[in-house]
Amino acid sequence: MGLTGSRLASLVAAALVGGYALATAVGIFFGGVLPMSRGEAALVGNLLSFAAYVGAVIWTFVVRRPVRVWLGLIIPSCVLTAGGLLLAGRVA
Repeated sequence: MGLTGSRLASLVAAALVGGYALATAVGIFFGGVLPMSRGEAALVGNLLSFAAYVGAVIWTFVVRRPVRVWLGLIIPSCVLTAGGLLLAGRVA
């Protein structure tokens, strides 16, 4: 199975959009749950989000199956965001 046409476009979109969503979710999660001042936790979460983004982009092209990639990026993004907001006490 080659990477051509719509399959390649879907993987590139997943790497860009899904990777960004996962990186943002990692930043929210760690910014909300780390036991530091709010500013330091946000900084650490932001730094960790860069590593998550690189990992997501690499993982996207290792898996090479668009449906699995999209689900593998969107589901953890939603879970991390919800968990970070709930554990930080910012959502009722």
